Amino acid sequence: MKVLRLKSVSFMLVFVLMVGQLFAQQKTNADSIRQKMQWFADAKLGIFIHWGIYAVADVSESWSFHNKQISWKDYMNQSKSFTAAKYDPADWASLIAASGARYSVITTKHHDGVALWDTKENHYSTVKNTPAKRDLLTPFYQELRKRNVKAGAYFSLIDWSHPDYPGFLKDSSRYKVNDDPARWERFKNFYQNQLNEVTTKFKPDLYWFDGDWEHSAEEWESQKVREGILKSNPSAIINGRLMGYGDYETPEQNVPVSRPRYDWWELCMTTNNNWGYRKTDTAWKTPYEIIALFADVVSTGGNLLLDIGPREDGSIPKEQRHILTELGAWNKKHEKAIFGTLGGIAPGHFYGPTTISKDSTSLFLFLQGQTSGTIMVKGLSNQIKDITVLGNGTKLKHKVVGKISWSPVPGLVYIDIPKGVQDKYITVLELKLDKPVSLYRGKGGFD
Repeated sequence: MKVLRLKSVSFMLVFVLMVGQLFAQQKTNADSIRQKMQWFADAKLGIFIHWGIYAVADVSESWSFHNKQISWKDYMNQSKSFTAAKYDPADWASLIAASGARYSVITTKHHDGVALWDTKENHYSTVKNTPAKRDLLTPFYQELRKRNVKAGAYFSLIDWSHPDYPGFLKDSSRYKVNDDPARWERFKNFYQNQLNEVTTKFKPDLYWFDGDWEHSAEEWESQKVREGILKSNPSAIINGRLMGYGDYETPEQNVPVSRPRYDWWELCMTTNNNWGYRKTDTAWKTPYEIIALFADVVSTGGNLLLDIGPREDGSIPKEQRHILTELGAWNKKHEKAIFGTLGGIAPGHFYGPTTISKDSTSLFLFLQGQTSGTIMVKGLSNQIKDITVLGNGTKLKHKVVGKISWSPVPGLVYIDIPKGVQDKYITVLELKLDKPVSLYRGKGGFD
């Protein structure tokens, strides 16, 4: 009996040690991921660039032939007029840096399969198939890094122009993976080779995959892709479009109404209605609309990846230049409330976006439009030491109304906003607090 008890105790000790090691390893992995993601969490703003042969004929990128709005042959004929004649990567990078963006993501290849670098694979590229006759990515990445802007690579997993790619959503004329596994194997080798070229040649800080919906993680070899990237660059970040093997989520074109539950997320949004350049798309968002959207995103703990679409010659439309320039001026004025901050306080405490400093002793309030008069903050348990209008240094007064000495419920904070202190887009206030922000979340007199 004693022997059995000793064996039982030994087994339990071994089991407890194994569980402890497992939890310790999980914690180490989680800490490592958080450390890797820190620059992304602090960055807040990236600039997305969709550039390719689709900028020629006023059609959407890849989807125009997928949706049979144009034939594939006519779509690919655009390559004959893609010149990049006015392409100035230094100018692009300077504009991006001036916008306040900490990273930029460019399409290395879209679903049409046309690579913007000199791919060694026997497939379409701007080097082999367009008058541009050059690698367009290398000089751009070099210019970004000169300005300390992180380099991101958009890479389409799907390739609707490759002869070994199976039928896509609206084309059943090709094969199915299970019917011809050898053919699918050839395509996988092709796309893995191209991805390896991007990895070794450009060493992206961030990978922005797209098109994962057409196949499973197993078919895409998603785990192999992730492991290969991280082996080459352990600090690389991968977006969420790799069938569960990414680091962060990427909602598209829709601003979340409530705060997402993800640790890290990024809203990708166009400056008009299309990702790539289309001369007929004049539905430009205004600088105010972009800045208001950006404030909402940062307030709810996310990043904004704002898209521009250069013309086929590489020139950037003046409307997009204007948006990025105005956004940059606003960011420079209010950077303390944006970059390196945390998502703001819960809805209901203030009617507008908010952010918090990393030490939680500064609360930033974003005032929409030309707000003046009185604003209110509810449920703030802190003492306010100081209120400043960012960008001009004006000090504001406040008063607390309704605070009862014996009640745990804080009073209402009223702040007077005089005319003349407003930013032309969105005014930001910094509330310096006596200690890390503390909010009352009870039910008042019903507690």
